[in-house]
Amino acid sequence: MGYQPVKGLGAAVSLLTRLPINLATWDEQDVHRSVQWLPLVGAGIGLAIAAVYMGLSLLVPSMIAAGLSVAFGVFATGALHEDGLADTLDGFGGGSDREDTLRIMKDPVHGTYGVVAIALSLLLRTIALAAVSPIAALGLLPLVHAMSRGGAVALMIVLPPATGDGLGAAHVADGLRRQVAIGVATSVLIGLALVGWWVGAFLLAAVGVTAYVSRLARRHIAGFTGDVLGAAEQVCEVTLLILGVAVIELDLISVPAWG
Repeated sequence: MGYQPVKGLGAAVSLLTRLPINLATWDEQDVHRSVQWLPLVGAGIGLAIAAVYMGLSLLVPSMIAAGLSVAFGVFATGALHEDGLADTLDGFGGGSDREDTLRIMKDPVHGTYGVVAIALSLLLRTIALAAVSPIAALGLLPLVHAMSRGGAVALMIVLPPATGDGLGAAHVADGLRRQVAIGVATSVLIGLALVGWWVGAFLLAAVGVTAYVSRLARRHIAGFTGDVLGAAEQVCEVTLLILGVAVIELDLISVPAWG
């Protein structure tokens, strides 16, 4: 029994990153168990991006360092969430009905909506990251990446799966609510450790974004898919990053580690 949570963590790392995790005995339950670990793995991804940003800032101007760090994050995650954002925007923007929307979302070729969405996401993340110091990024990015994953996984209990296959449907199982609750609580605790009670503002922003994405998904496809989860993560990530920049610029967060 003690090995099962470890396998869930391994599944989460494998899902969110390009690290060569290979567990030959994986089964569907391991995918379900990964849900509670996704925000923690997200925090690790944010920390890695911040570390790259700190190192590059010693060599090149902040805008270049930020752009390269965001690119590192995209490579490290295999552009998983960016792909979900593009597919979702293409489907929601171009689909004439539910079936047509799902067909477009499954198409691996991105259209205008998807390309513009990815471009805006990369641009906003780069500009926002360049606006904070490397020390501040070490506190901000783990928070942003943890809570954006927390917002995404929350959709799994707000909406039903839109289809009977794919990543979204694979996560539906007994005990999912408990897994999601643990994941969301983990993201909040990470935020609490990094920004204290200011985590409430980030939580409200994440809830607002998640609720909006949920409303759109319910209207267009009556449920969620893996692409919708990726889109929710991206919109949350951009929103929380901009919020973090704002509170840092206004000197509202007095956490010593943030400088």
